[in-house]
Formats: sequence, structure tokens, C-alpha cells
Amino acid sequence: MSTAPLDAIQKLECFIVRVPRDVPYLGPLRDGEFINEKGYLIRKGNRSIYPSTDQTVVLKVTAESGRIGWGETYGIAAPEAVKAIVDNLLAPVIVGRDVSAPAVIHDDLYDLMRVRGFFGGYFVDALAGVDIALWDLYGRITGLSVSQLLGGRRQETLPAYVSGLPRATLQERCDLAVEWVNKGFKAIKFAGAVADDGMVKEMAALREAIGPGVDLMVDMHWKHEAAEAVSIIRKLEAHGLYFAEAPVQSEDMTGQVRVANSIGVPLALGEELRTAYEYRPRFEARAMSIVQPEMGHTGITEFARIGMMAQAFHMKIIPHAAISIGIFMAASLQASAVFLGLPYHEYQHSIFDRNLMFTNGDMACENGFYKVPTGPGIGVEPSEALLAMLEDA
Repeated sequence: MSTAPLDAIQKLECFIVRVPRDVPYLGPLRDGEFINEKGYLIRKGNRSIYPSTDQTVVLKVTAESGRIGWGETYGIAAPEAVKAIVDNLLAPVIVGRDVSAPAVIHDDLYDLMRVRGFFGGYFVDALAGVDIALWDLYGRITGLSVSQLLGGRRQETLPAYVSGLPRATLQERCDLAVEWVNKGFKAIKFAGAVADDGMVKEMAALREAIGPGVDLMVDMHWKHEAAEAVSIIRKLEAHGLYFAEAPVQSEDMTGQVRVANSIGVPLALGEELRTAYEYRPRFEARAMSIVQPEMGHTGITEFARIGMMAQAFHMKIIPHAAISIGIFMAASLQASAVFLGLPYHEYQHSIFDRNLMFTNGDMACENGFYKVPTGPGIGVEPSEALLAMLEDA
């Protein structure tokens, strides 16, 4: 027995958005760091490239009824690659598809490049943005939030941890940490890549500044060999480390397992992983205790699948939050509110607060908690300020 489609997709559009910032992500430039002619810089602490502006990719899907859904995906480096994939491969294929089948459409799009080594990188990032837009459209047509479409919202607020202390000196970073604690936040993560005097000294100073009642985490930025990482983490444990994130290179699953089995605190992984297929062998190997899905890489369909797998393996979920204009952040909060075992959601304060001006809705982060946006779909939509930027894109 067939049923009539709820609505059909008419058009998919893709836009690159750049927002200037006074201080680069992770803080001021260190000695030897500079912005190149394309607007990028390389952090010496982890050898990774970052834009000097905030960059993202926004997607707009329009149904035959005229209803609109909004998506966003990871666009930190070379967002033109994501746009080319959407415009040339994905947009023409989804025209005419029923908007009530976002997960089915996601899987069909995933299969398009199966024979070409597609299962990571820009292709799946492009899928993530399309997927968010389709779930948003489905929610707006039905009048249901993404949380409801995924099975129901467990909580209206989510605990947030402060991510990054972008100041030039250790004393300034300690002072900033104290400011956040005084604002009601009970968890802070510092960046090992810009811990100029070493992570152990950084953490010792931060712990002394904020006291014992605050959870303190470290992002190790994939830069260590496994035995080296274990040695560092063991020293950090003495200062009450809550979790260690990304200590060894992403492809070194053996090293991840070695670290996870050799330390006395949880190991957190996963911001760079895009699908349940990438997560699965790490679940089976117990390569981590905390999973960190990034909505800008996964989209809602894969995010939900990863979260359900984490629950089945009795692992905690602490979602990652990259540079976002606010659309995939709203999607992340909507999907996160569905899960058990979610003690925190990352809070990129230097990005999130400023970029609230680009969305309309009640999404917020105050006093240590995110407010999950209400309303249909992802719960937010572009403001006039963002719509003006899309017209110029």
C-alpha cells in the first residue's frame, strides 16, 4: 500500500558564509605563526590549518509547497569544496524526493560515491548539511521539532562546558577561567596546542585558579605518540582531569586503545569521525569512554545513529561544537536532547554568543546550560542579518 508524499523537494541551494573575527580561533598568533595570502594560519602547537575568519556553509532546501528548511555544515577549510559537491552532485539528485524521508535520502546520497572512497571528508560533510536541512524541512511541515521526530525530548536544557581560553598568557587564561566559573559554568576545557609552557603546568595553574569544584578537561589535538600521551595524562590526573581528548593521531586506533586502557580517566574521541561506520570499530575495541559527534560533520541521521550506538555500549556522549553560524548548533542541541548519558555539550563561547545574531529563536547558553530551541524543525531560522549575507554569497 503506497501513500501520497507529504511534500516534494523542489530546490537545494548552497552558500558560503564568512564572518570576520578580531582574534583567530584558539587565541592570538604565537611566534612564527602568520596569516597567509588565502586567509589561513597554521598553529605550530598541532600543525593544523585554521581560517583567520569564521567560515561555514549554509544550505536552503525548498519544497514544492514553498516551505523552507535550513542546514549547515563544516566549512572551516576550503568550503568551496563542499559547495561544489552540493551544487554538482547532490542538489540535482534530490529534486522530487519526498521530504518525509530524510534518513532514506541520506542513505541514498551516501551510496552515490560508494565506489570512489567517499566515506569521509568533504563528501560526507556535504551530506551532513543536506541532511540537517531535510530534517528541518520535515519538522516545519509537520509542526514537530527534530527532538520529537527522533523519538522525544528528555530535557529542555543541557549542561555546557566552556571550550577554550583564547588569551595570550597563562595568567590571562586563568583569569578568564575564573570569569566563566563566576558566570555559573562548572566545566572548562583548555587547548593543549596553545599551552605554551606545557599542558601539566597549564592545568596546575588553572586548577589552582578555579578550585576543586569545576570539571577540567584537555584537548590534546592528536599530536602525541601513545606512550607519551599516557605519561602526560597520568600527570594531569593529579590535578583532577575530567577527560583527555584526542591524544593520538586519528588513524591510530591501536594507539587510542592503548591510551584508553592505560589511563585512569575517560578518553574522549570522535569530533573528526562522520559516520556510525567509522565509530563502530572504536566502540568494539573500547577505544574511548566518551564519544564526541560533531553535527557539522555527521548531520542529524548519523548523529542519532552514533548516539544510539554509544548508549548500547554504555559510553557517555559529549557532543563537539565547531564553528557554526548557529544552524547546525541548533540541530546538535535538538538531537542531543534525545539521549541518556549526556553530561555536557561543548560550548564554543567565542563563536556561539556572537553568532546568535544570525538566527531567530530562543536558543541560548547561560549560567552553565544550553537552552534547547523550541519550535518546529531545528527550532531556529536565519535572521535578517544572515539572509542579507546569503544574498551576497
